[in-house]
Amino acid sequence: MAFGVKTNERSGTRAELKFARFSAYKAREVLNLIRNKSVGEAQAILQLTERGAADPILKVLNSAVANAEHNDGIAADELYVSACFADEGPTLKRFRPRARGRAGRINKRTCHVTVIVSRYSAADLEFAREKQARRGTAPGAAASRSRRVAGSRKSGAPTATPADEAPLDEEPTEDVLVDEVVASDAPVESDAPYGAGSAAPLEDGSAPEGFTIKGNADSMLYHTEESPFYGRTIAEVWFDTPESAEAAGFSLPPSLAGDDTEEPATEDASEEGDK
Repeated sequence: MAFGVKTNERSGTRAELKFARFSAYKAREVLNLIRNKSVGEAQAILQLTERGAADPILKVLNSAVANAEHNDGIAADELYVSACFADEGPTLKRFRPRARGRAGRINKRTCHVTVIVSRYSAADLEFAREKQARRGTAPGAAASRSRRVAGSRKSGAPTATPADEAPLDEEPTEDVLVDEVVASDAPVESDAPYGAGSAAPLEDGSAPEGFTIKGNADSMLYHTEESPFYGRTIAEVWFDTPESAEAAGFSLPPSLAGDDTEEPATEDASEEGDK
């Protein structure tokens, strides 16, 4: 009975790895990922596969591609993995001592890896080249990203405003005046992020002149210079007075705020005891 061409008799350029120190099962798990793939795609898959057998198989694939280029004169971009298989090699027998004088057997398996690369047919090559040509003419991801980067770099450079571009004998339009008002108001909002009496930290994190109270935007708490938490707090906003901090929605820590209410609570409790 004829079963066609055997796997080890297929035409193409091959490379072999003999006595690889891993089992044939582990090699086949990786070889199944690259079978019938182009050389470039197969190399990318092997580079990203997190298995111990991927690195030796990648070397076998590169060797097969080099054989095809130097011996058969075929370019690497015209090749694909037509066949790849792993045969079992000799098993190394090792033993480990066990209890009561016994020995545990350890099988260290080996395998023989074969990778065969072949040239695409003329029809497949023409289709692949047409597809690559269409990708080259269409705006690809790399080209669009380059344009975005170039645009962002240009936007970072100082550009002339509409008022600067307007002729000297013409008055700026209403849109230009609105833009100037908005631009002038923006620094005021950034200088007082939480209303009057608040200020943003300086570039080095220090307090502006006249602002001594630290505020934490995450916990919405403020700390005065007498607070034990003052030295450990990184100020995200500064206030000039406690009233400004409370007007912005900040409050003292509960441990410090409770000190003012302890005496009235004690007096109420004593009065209830007397009754």
